[in-house]
Amino acid sequence: MLRRFPCSVLVALGLAAATVLPGPTAAQSTATAAASRASDRGSVGSPAAAVDIPYQRFVLGNGLTLLVHEDHKAPIVAVNIWYHVGSKNEPDGRSGFAHLFEHLMFNGSENFDDEYFKPFERAGATDMNGTTNEDRTNYFENVPNTALDMALWMESDRMGHLVGAIDTAKVDEQRGVVQNEKRQGENQPYGKVFTYIAHNTYPVGHPYHHTVIGSMEDLDAASVADVREWFGQYYGPSNAVLSIAGDVDAAKVKAEVEKYFGDIPPGPPVDHQGSWIARMSGTHSMEMDDRVPLARVYEVWNIPEWGSTDATYLDLVSDVLSTGKASRLYKRLVYDDQIATSVNAFASLNEIGGQFMVIATAKPGQDPSTLRSEIHEEMARFLAEGPTADELARVKTGYRANFLRGIERIGGFGGKSDILARGQAYRGDPDTYKKQLSDVAGATAADLQKVARDWLSDGVFILTVRPFPSFAAGASPVDRAKGVPVPGAPPAPSFPAIERTTLSNGLRVLFARRDAVPVVNFRLIFDAGYASDALGIPGTARLAMGMLDEGTTNMNALQISEREQELGARIGASSDLDASFVTLSVLQENLDPSLELLGDILLRPSFPSEELERQRKQLLASITQEKNQPITMALRLLPGLLYGENHAYGNPLTGSGTEASIARIDRARLQKFHDTWLVPNNATLVVVGPTSMEELKPKLERLFANWRKGTVPKKEIGHVDAPARPTIYLVDKPGSPQSLIFAGEVAPPKANPDEVPIQMMNTVLGGSFTSRVNMNLREDKHWSYGAQTLLLDAHGQRPFILYAPVQTDKTAESIREALGEFRGIVGQKPVTADELSKVKDQATRTLPGRWETSQAVGRDISELVEFGLPMDYWSKYPDRVRSVTLEQANAAAREVVQPAHMIWVVVGDRSKIEAPIRALNVANVRTLTMDGKVGSD
Repeated sequence: MLRRFPCSVLVALGLAAATVLPGPTAAQSTATAAASRASDRGSVGSPAAAVDIPYQRFVLGNGLTLLVHEDHKAPIVAVNIWYHVGSKNEPDGRSGFAHLFEHLMFNGSENFDDEYFKPFERAGATDMNGTTNEDRTNYFENVPNTALDMALWMESDRMGHLVGAIDTAKVDEQRGVVQNEKRQGENQPYGKVFTYIAHNTYPVGHPYHHTVIGSMEDLDAASVADVREWFGQYYGPSNAVLSIAGDVDAAKVKAEVEKYFGDIPPGPPVDHQGSWIARMSGTHSMEMDDRVPLARVYEVWNIPEWGSTDATYLDLVSDVLSTGKASRLYKRLVYDDQIATSVNAFASLNEIGGQFMVIATAKPGQDPSTLRSEIHEEMARFLAEGPTADELARVKTGYRANFLRGIERIGGFGGKSDILARGQAYRGDPDTYKKQLSDVAGATAADLQKVARDWLSDGVFILTVRPFPSFAAGASPVDRAKGVPVPGAPPAPSFPAIERTTLSNGLRVLFARRDAVPVVNFRLIFDAGYASDALGIPGTARLAMGMLDEGTTNMNALQISEREQELGARIGASSDLDASFVTLSVLQENLDPSLELLGDILLRPSFPSEELERQRKQLLASITQEKNQPITMALRLLPGLLYGENHAYGNPLTGSGTEASIARIDRARLQKFHDTWLVPNNATLVVVGPTSMEELKPKLERLFANWRKGTVPKKEIGHVDAPARPTIYLVDKPGSPQSLIFAGEVAPPKANPDEVPIQMMNTVLGGSFTSRVNMNLREDKHWSYGAQTLLLDAHGQRPFILYAPVQTDKTAESIREALGEFRGIVGQKPVTADELSKVKDQATRTLPGRWETSQAVGRDISELVEFGLPMDYWSKYPDRVRSVTLEQANAAAREVVQPAHMIWVVVGDRSKIEAPIRALNVANVRTLTMDGKVGSD
């Protein structure tokens, strides 16, 4: 469950100005707890009643939550700021990002571009630090009360004025620091253990599945643009808690915080994951070797989150088991049986879930299996008996004593400012500690026994770490100075023979035999696609094909889905620019009933009205998403600019049409599309699998006996002339941390005599990782995560496209560099012999693996059908590639790459990119709305 706390909620509640929310008194917060326990726990005193950290809470107009606790015992102030973001907020591919950013926050801000610690050291600050965990990032310091202004200025400057101070050098520097921190940690004995634990106790997709430190690969991928995007998303005031404790006056602190923080924009809404306890079942064991002196056993159970009563009880259970020499595990394993050098049990508690761990280190030479056995015996005894009265009293007293020792301090870990901030950030209640103390005070032996049975009786991950043996490498006979061995000639690719026949209704059938697995793949290709929408309503082809499996005259959508699952079949329908497809992948043993299901879907769709309305809503939602995602926005806009609105290729390349066109499509229109285009004389069926044409043809004749020919309209694919001069269209996406650069022009159709030289040329220019464009923008300049050029296959003139997402402040420079590559390949930097040799080798050496699967073979036969290529195209393809000359490759560049006639679409923050782009003076510059409306120059 996601809990959302957008800053707009504060405005809706009338909190435009700071609101004072005083904390409750100790009596108020404990009275209810005491009363609720009286009936079932008897007259139990509540020590928590004597503990109070009084505070005042303010919420600024920009959403910043301020907590102020006055403690006048010493002239110092603790400043503790919690940003509600940690490693659990990191998307795939960006592990370690929260921790990396924590480091960057110490590297200077726009108005103090120096080491962050300098003014604090000069002021006599203590307890300075910043930390990151799964759920939050915090920064804290204790300063003399005369230095509070300085501390607030510094904290507010890095909250509100950091982006301009972040550059590549700082990111690279701190990336190196963090990576060395990771190396240092992993180089310690048992240093990789917690990575294994995270991966094996939390499922993929769970926010705690990866560690806070992250992976080397993800850290390497972090760019300045990523850093700025992260800051903008998570480091706004509305996602922060500022906790101040010490020798201060609350009203004055509020005024000072307003002064320094009040002008900082609130930041966007942030989703916060609710409780997600990844309860395990059974026993999952794993062993690893490491360079450690002693074997060690880790046992881990997933348990509830911090602040819950069960979590607090489990904290007490861990103390019964391992705190003190008289605790159960220590006494048994270390003191009595002397099989372990140490043993520890603890509850590691986080915002959305926790873990209960037992860690035992074996004595030298001790088999760790003995440790596991005795741990299990003691755990079983606790589950059966619970704690004794003495054990319960001891751990309750210890819990309260540790808490009281901690709150003597105003700052640092476990100090009063830290306790208040944690409760506010995780639970929305700074007084959460009172609930925990009350839970501890009222806990009974039965409570602890029950919670242990509930959470520790099943679902354990056991990791055993063993000392790595002392292996040694032998002598090598390899002379590595000779360099990388040159691969031999690749095996000749073998494309299967294609058999052909035609059914009595005119359906052409192509068959290729593949016997690797007992699966048969069918692919029907219809000459329709998005281009057919030019004769109807944009979006019809996509919607009609998507509706085929939503109901037939015999079955509804759910019945169709259930039947697919029963048969182990997969049926799909889709379109591209020139063709529409219906596919079937079926187990050979279920061939006949699966073909019957395919026939029902293909020949008898009912296009039910209720399903049409559901699909219409989904498609309209997709259009909205397309307009808000830079890449799909550009795919919607570029075709109309390249071809014109009335061209068959002029509609959005997503095939989704427009809101207006989708609203006009009714059931009759879908039926007309089906009856017009999905007819046998407009189709070819490609079949690949372990069967034969002799077996297939009779089945297909029976299946399609009533499928009649139709009159198929001719799609008009008009010729397009190149524009007189290039134009750059700017699409405004305010606040975007990146710009997406699309450049396009029309190139020759797929079926042209120079196709293979064109492919080789494009691979050199932008069609591979080591291509010119990508090496320039990504590897050399570090402005893009990846840039490429590509040719979209089509019957008519097809789009040749540059795709380059780049950091905002390098948008104009990236356009200049891309233009330089285009001009170079047709001018002073033509394709070289070395480049051509490399891409020819790449193209031929990858062919044997290209046709590994039946689906891949079917896909490439389908390509021959769709674009009218000869049936021996793939058999002769290797020779065609090898025969491409340098002159042909460079002639292809001059034919395809026309920098003087390109259409550019750039999606980004116009306020930041327009002036630099206009200053390039390389093209007309016009604005464009996400709906395709063109503005003036």
